[in-house]
Parts: sequence; C-alpha cells; structure tokens
Amino acid sequence: MDRVFLDANVLFSAAYRERAGLLRLWRLGDTELLTSAYSAEEARRNLDTSDARSRLEDLLRNVKLVPESAEPLPRDVRLAEKDEPILRSALAASATHLLTGDVRDFGRLLGKRVGGVMVQLPGDYLHEREGRH
Repeated sequence: MDRVFLDANVLFSAAYRERAGLLRLWRLGDTELLTSAYSAEEARRNLDTSDARSRLEDLLRNVKLVPESAEPLPRDVRLAEKDEPILRSALAASATHLLTGDVRDFGRLLGKRVGGVMVQLPGDYLHEREGRH
C-alpha cells in the first residue's frame, strides 16, 4: 500500500477547482493519503473562496493527519526553511511518496528517494499508478 504525503500546493490545487484532475488521488485504491496540520493550514490560508475552502475540508476528511517532526533532514538535503517541515513530516510518517508541485524548492529532489520517500510531481505519480493497474 502506498502512503502518500500531500504537500500544501497539492491540497490547494485539488480544492481550488471543483473538477480538478488531482481529485483522482482520492479515488485510488490501495493508497493512504497523508498530510500534516502545517501543510493543511498553508493550503487553507491560500484558498480565497469559501467554496474552495469547503472543498478542502471535504478532501481532508479522507486524508490522515500525521504529526509534525523535529527530526533533522538527511545531511545532503537542502530545502527552504518553509519546506523542511513538509519533508520531515513525510519521513516521520513513513510515507512512501511525497507529492508536491513546488518545482522551485523541491526540484532537485523530484524523482529521487530521500530517506525512503519518493519525491514526485502528482502527475508523475498518477501516471505511474494508472500504468500499474
């Protein structure tokens, strides 16, 4: 079973539009969706309509909230301070994947495993998953 940690921008994008393509993540079988309070709050803060915020709350009902972690990142990983809690939480939750659309800050980690967590764009993950079935 995949344990997929969702970054704030993935949550934001899934909630922003009523028929967002990322909603496919919520329909995958054999997948546990995870996020942290930090990530959920960042998505909440950036959504500017009550409809989008309501969609986010509906989506979060089917996402496991995992604790944040203060564990240090692996020595060779450099991230912006605002992104460190995302990766630390994914690692502490034993996520198999971290999905992010933040190419600027996570770009050099995309397609790589960090402490056992595969960092991917959501579209890449969905493409792989849909190819498996």
